[in-house]
Amino acid sequence: MNVTATPSPNSTILLEIELPPERLERSMDEATRRLARRTRVAGFRPGKAPRFMLERVLGQSAVLDEAVELLIQAAYRDALVEQGIVPLTEASVEVVQAVEGQPVIFKATVQVPPEVILGDYANFNFAPEIEATDDARIDQVVSELRDQNATLRPVEDRPAQNGDYAVIGFVGTRDGQPFEGGSSDRMPIVLGEERLIPGFEAHLLGTRVGDQVEFDLTFPDDYGETSLAGHTAHFAVEVKELREKILPPLDDELATQMGDFKDVAGLRLAIRERLERSALDRARHSFSDRIIQYAVANATLAVPPILVDQEVEVMHDEFRATIARQGIGEAAYLKATEQTEADLHTEFRPRAEDRVKTLLVISRIADTDGVTVDDAAVEAEVAAARRRYAGDGKTITYFESERGRNFIRSTLRRTRTVEGLVDAWLAAHSEHPALPHLEDDGKSAIEAETAGSNAAIGATDPATVLDLAEPAGNPA
Repeated sequence: MNVTATPSPNSTILLEIELPPERLERSMDEATRRLARRTRVAGFRPGKAPRFMLERVLGQSAVLDEAVELLIQAAYRDALVEQGIVPLTEASVEVVQAVEGQPVIFKATVQVPPEVILGDYANFNFAPEIEATDDARIDQVVSELRDQNATLRPVEDRPAQNGDYAVIGFVGTRDGQPFEGGSSDRMPIVLGEERLIPGFEAHLLGTRVGDQVEFDLTFPDDYGETSLAGHTAHFAVEVKELREKILPPLDDELATQMGDFKDVAGLRLAIRERLERSALDRARHSFSDRIIQYAVANATLAVPPILVDQEVEVMHDEFRATIARQGIGEAAYLKATEQTEADLHTEFRPRAEDRVKTLLVISRIADTDGVTVDDAAVEAEVAAARRRYAGDGKTITYFESERGRNFIRSTLRRTRTVEGLVDAWLAAHSEHPALPHLEDDGKSAIEAETAGSNAAIGATDPATVLDLAEPAGNPA
């Protein structure tokens, strides 16, 4: 057997394999026996029909086709062993020549684990940026607290104005006929927030409870319901309730209601301390992100399309969960946006490729820096998954599987790798303020943003494919 292996684009290898004629001859004998065992031929016991009878029943090329398939399967496996190749997927095979009495020649395009060559990832020239906490930001938080503790009281001594809470009933018609979704008996709105059709709420300013107003309004050209976009409708509206927001006074009594504070000064001090801690935490996260971007920009790798395809599916599942939390089904979303699943996948693909590239680079840095995760940490996460996803058998089964445990291990290892880079920089720059996390030490892998979606599609973590083969070249 002669095998030629040629590196090809997109992390593939082209195998060109030539087999001597006698290999095909032996395979023809095996193919005849196999076909005879599973083909009923009149006048012959099972497994005893000769080749010419099988070809009469199954077709002239049946035995040759079977023989070539058997031969290619065996030769392909032998070629992988000979070349030390670990494939990510089934190969794409092209038969070049398969004629009795002549060499069998075929090509196999094999998707292989990518080579990740790291550039510099630790000697960056940027530093964490900590957002300053000033009085204006504290004033904003205090205003938000007052707003959250506001009360509503009926408006009796004036007409409606922006900021008022109203309950309205309305009927919308086009050409004198009501249209779907154009009517409501009781709808709460806040005047001025423009939650309805642009310009709708402006017609309610100056009204009082019990007033009825009628007006025409044109839907925007980009309105979500295409049958209404750009069309004019008539609305008859009744104001049923009208309330105004009353903010509590900013005094020591409000401060005591907010927590264990004696006065407004104590409340403002606590807000300042919380904002400063949050600023440090955000600075650490953004610093981590910049380190990752720096490392990825300096790395060289070809991202296998199969890993990008998988990440697209993960992102699709994340998208379904996101719109579901907003009460929107995928079918309704696609109809409203006039898109298909293929359109979504095209939209996701560039970000999916970036995500895979990032995961692969961080995993290679983890290899280089010797970052490890012991079995006890993985099993603790599996136990946490059983609690978090109780009742969701599919998700629990994923995290209990080898594939799920690999996802957990790789996720924890990447987190430790990036945190290690941050901590190493801080240790080398002792003059810089510490950047602690607000959350507890040790992030949970099963609570990561993509964990549920990886479980939903049974994804293989990209780091796992790096472990299938020794990295080519110098990873550092």
